[in-house]
Amino acid sequence: MPESPDHSDSPDPGNSQEHGHIPVLLERCVELLAPALTRHHADGTGAVLVDATLGAGGHSERFLTDFPGLQVIGLDRDPNALGVAGARLALFGDRMRLVRTRYDGIAGAIAECGFERIDGALFDLGVSSMQLDQTERGFSYSADAPLDMRMDPDALLTAAEILNTYDAKSIARILRDFGEERFAGRIADKVVKRRAQQPFSTTGELVELLYEAIPAPARRTGGHPAKRTFQALRVAVNGELDSLRAALPAALAALSDGGRIVVMAYQSLEDRIVKQAFSAATASRTPPGLPMELPGHEPEFVALTRGAEKARQAEIDRNPRSAPVRLRALEKVGEGANS
Repeated sequence: MPESPDHSDSPDPGNSQEHGHIPVLLERCVELLAPALTRHHADGTGAVLVDATLGAGGHSERFLTDFPGLQVIGLDRDPNALGVAGARLALFGDRMRLVRTRYDGIAGAIAECGFERIDGALFDLGVSSMQLDQTERGFSYSADAPLDMRMDPDALLTAAEILNTYDAKSIARILRDFGEERFAGRIADKVVKRRAQQPFSTTGELVELLYEAIPAPARRTGGHPAKRTFQALRVAVNGELDSLRAALPAALAALSDGGRIVVMAYQSLEDRIVKQAFSAATASRTPPGLPMELPGHEPEFVALTRGAEKARQAEIDRNPRSAPVRLRALEKVGEGANS
């Protein structure tokens, strides 16, 4: 999501900016989206970009600065993020429009802002550094806090409710499916046993249990032993994968000819969904078995990256939270692609 996503829980190395941490792959995002954002439409209006994961607004600030005619629709479910980004981007006036919604609400947000089509879409997935740094939100396993993990503070489901009310089978499925945790069953059994004595209320209680549940040899490899469980609970609480599955087709459908989409994912489950959606979008629509491409059945999109791009070592050194990023990008092709 926003500026520096979630997949390193280490402290910021001291290179944070005034409004948060360094936006990931910012130069590459500008390079990929620029051809779509410098166009003008027949009615004289400039290009429209949806920043589907606005966060503190680092990416949007750069785009609004670099492209004077650009209008940006910024989406976020977190009212705190919208407040921070709104203050940061106020100088751009009505070129910046804020909509409180999950990114699968992208079609409604575009319509709400009075547009039919967009020229660019940017998704920077995961939890933001800003949210990680707000320890009371419960996203981080490095500080004791309430077991919350809601990106939208008005949502009903919390991590504590999952741990305290779901049965062992359901908890294990969440840890396995959303965190790829190989000790999911063992952790779930210990959770159910522990909560019978006292319900879970803090992240510290969960971390303590995970150290007990995960064998010592496994704790010494693969990062912090709580990383996968915290990821799984966060994804479950916020419905992140279902939201992404719905958001990508909606974003692709909203792009005008020549429009571009960039998606940055930070864990394999997200990237798999992006890869599948992009593969389908770049596939021929000619029925299989025919010897030639039928006119009008060519792929609607072309890939702008060869597979998934990673951050260069120089960026990782400057911003360690960019290490896991996987960037993919597409362009919509058609009769008006070069107009």
